[in-house]
Amino acid sequence: MTSSPRRPIMNEGLNHHSNGNNSKEQIEVGHRFTDEPRKGNVDRGRLLNGSRQTTVVQYAVRPCTPSHNTIKESPLSSDAIFRQSHAGLFNLCIVVLVAVNSRLIIENLMKYGLLINTNFWFSSRSLRDWPLLMCCLSLPIFSLAAFIVEKFAWRKRISESAVLTLHLIITTSTILYPVFMILRFDSAVLSGVTLMLFACVNWLKLVSFVHTNYDMRLIVNSIGKEEKKSCFSSTEYFYDVNFNSLAYFMVAPTLCYQISYPRTTCIRKGWVLRQTIKFSIYTGVMGFIIEQYINPIVRNSQHPLKGDFLYAIERVLKLSVPNLYVWLCMFYCFFHLWLNILAEVLRFGDREFYKDWWNAKTVDEYWRLWNMPVHRWVVRHIYFPCIRSGIPKGGAHFISFFMSAVFHELCIAVPCHIFKFWAFLGIMLQVPLVMVTDFLHHKFQNSMVGNMMFWCFFSILGQPMSVLLYYHDLMNRKVNTTNQDPHQ
Repeated sequence: MTSSPRRPIMNEGLNHHSNGNNSKEQIEVGHRFTDEPRKGNVDRGRLLNGSRQTTVVQYAVRPCTPSHNTIKESPLSSDAIFRQSHAGLFNLCIVVLVAVNSRLIIENLMKYGLLINTNFWFSSRSLRDWPLLMCCLSLPIFSLAAFIVEKFAWRKRISESAVLTLHLIITTSTILYPVFMILRFDSAVLSGVTLMLFACVNWLKLVSFVHTNYDMRLIVNSIGKEEKKSCFSSTEYFYDVNFNSLAYFMVAPTLCYQISYPRTTCIRKGWVLRQTIKFSIYTGVMGFIIEQYINPIVRNSQHPLKGDFLYAIERVLKLSVPNLYVWLCMFYCFFHLWLNILAEVLRFGDREFYKDWWNAKTVDEYWRLWNMPVHRWVVRHIYFPCIRSGIPKGGAHFISFFMSAVFHELCIAVPCHIFKFWAFLGIMLQVPLVMVTDFLHHKFQNSMVGNMMFWCFFSILGQPMSVLLYYHDLMNRKVNTTNQDPHQ
């Protein structure tokens, strides 16, 4: 009579137990499968034919098998927490974020209803902003003037001092002309901000164009003819300022002028269409958040520097979440979608418009990662020229932040007709924050501390405070203007 296939298996296990050496081997086998239970389960799933391996997996762990063999830390202990995968906790955060924001959306709709108002974006008042539109369309005149001056300079028709004077007049007029138009005509804030952004970009591009050509003439005039041939390529050596090169630079998604740029081979029309659709969707999301969340919060708030301190903190924290969403959407729309669309249409190859600024450990690292076109311009035309002039690194950093603060103030204060230097002070306060976050990063040797400090100071407290300050000053200005002019 043939025995069943399971009895010899069990007997075999008992025989191993009765033998001392075999028992020791059996316990070692048990250790191996205890430490790697998942691997054993996989093997057991694959071997279902009653083989010897199946027997070992099923019956190796005896009651006398040790369960604790090595020193191990708890997964959430300080020594082991960063060696674990936190994908499940990340998914939990996403679920909680969706749930909390869904509740806020429902609560907002129940309290205010649908607040979308097209007058915020397009109104009859916007039609009165045609002088600003004409000013924006006339900005290329300054580029043409700079090109003519450079043409005369390369042909040595005028002296370098005259070239410097003319360029100083042209670049200064590039900023003062839009400022005068905005202050002269009481335009909508959005129209004024748009014009000032175009004017500042135009100024940065012209400075780069002028500075690059000046530096090339300086090098050409300072070395001999044979050295020129060895130092420059044929294109650079026979370089003559070209209008087509300047025109391409003025519309390209870069602020740094050079003779040629890396170019792609073709334009992906389908890709451009998809990105344009995304751009429209995210722009609509920004408008919805501003109208539905930010406007009611700021209307129901007091001036943060004149009311109760705790009330001001509560308003700032309540405004921080929708303000952060708008800022993130703005970043994605402009730096990712719009600049990539423009680069694709112009076949511009270098599309590193930003880096992983969200992982910034310090405020200084954030400013070096989040806006690469401006960062490259500052490094090329401010920071290193200051270093070559003998200015210490700290002084060069301060000058760079000062220039950034001036342009932030121009882009916000001029359209709002408010000159209280909130934006200027906000940028200049980044200088001590750079030192504080650098100190904390070196003190704790932990990237998470600096990253949390960056998010807290920059996004949770700084930006909402600026929004409240400018909103209330703007409302006070409108009230004072109405009281002074009773016919309005």
